[in-house]
Amino acid sequence: KGYYVKPTVFADVNNQMTIAREEIFGPVLSIIPFENEEDAIGIANDTPYGLTNYVQTQDGARANRMARALRSGMVEMNGKSRSAGSPFGGMKQSGKGREGGKWGIEDFLEVKAVGGWVAE
Repeated sequence: KGYYVKPTVFADVNNQMTIAREEIFGPVLSIIPFENEEDAIGIANDTPYGLTNYVQTQDGARANRMARALRSGMVEMNGKSRSAGSPFGGMKQSGKGREGGKWGIEDFLEVKAVGGWVAE
């Protein structure tokens, strides 16, 4: 009852399915099997969206490699949230703007370059 969706898990999803291609906001998890690290990165980046990726691994070097390779505005690793003041925003069709920290303020500024300024 009410206007919400119960937490839902979709198993055996592939990137040709709509559920994998859309940016869903809600308690929804799509499980897409993969063979190796390169395959996982390819699957994750094969979307027009890029808000957040989540990486779970005990291998710190792997986590860092994946964070660099994933095309999203944010990557959270091993259940650790971003720090307060970290930039919030995406890539691709998830938007390029940022909220939080100096990046959020910069969206409200206009930059001007002046050549030959004469001091008075």
